[in-house]
Amino acid sequence: MAIYEFNGKSPKIGKGTWVAQSAEIIGDVKIGKKCWIGPGAVIRGDFGSIVIDDETAVEDGVIIHSAGMVHINKRVTIGHMAMIHNATIEEYVVIGMSTTVCDNAVVGAWSIVAEHSLVKKNQTVKAYSIYAGIPAEKKSSLEQRHKDYMIWGKQIYVDLAARYLSSLKRIDSAP
Repeated sequence: MAIYEFNGKSPKIGKGTWVAQSAEIIGDVKIGKKCWIGPGAVIRGDFGSIVIDDETAVEDGVIIHSAGMVHINKRVTIGHMAMIHNATIEEYVVIGMSTTVCDNAVVGAWSIVAEHSLVKKNQTVKAYSIYAGIPAEKKSSLEQRHKDYMIWGKQIYVDLAARYLSSLKRIDSAP
């Protein structure tokens, strides 16, 4: 993994967190415990701070950047190729693949933002809701069946981080 100090600030990575070799983490970044940071993820705290709380999954190719502050709360899943810029993501959220969350947006707890959606600058996604589209609009309220599936899916990534730490072995190079 490529972890860089920038402007005197170094990333801090919690115990039990797995970070892919191809991920880049730069500057003022704090990642909690038991997170999974996927291949090609870029978490760039050069202009501002980024905090990612415990048991969060940042999937392959995600870009997180801050001009001020990004706070991603616990047990969030950020789907492949999503972009988070200068926003707040509350706990137990799912951000769909290729979704963009723009400056000063707030994504409320236990919400789902569907794939390829756009959460605009200063927009608030209401807690316990499902949003989709460009721009993202509320489509429905979260039901218990969604919560059950979200809890199951989030635990998969917590378990995956532990499995990657204990059993992932590179095999393409000579010993």
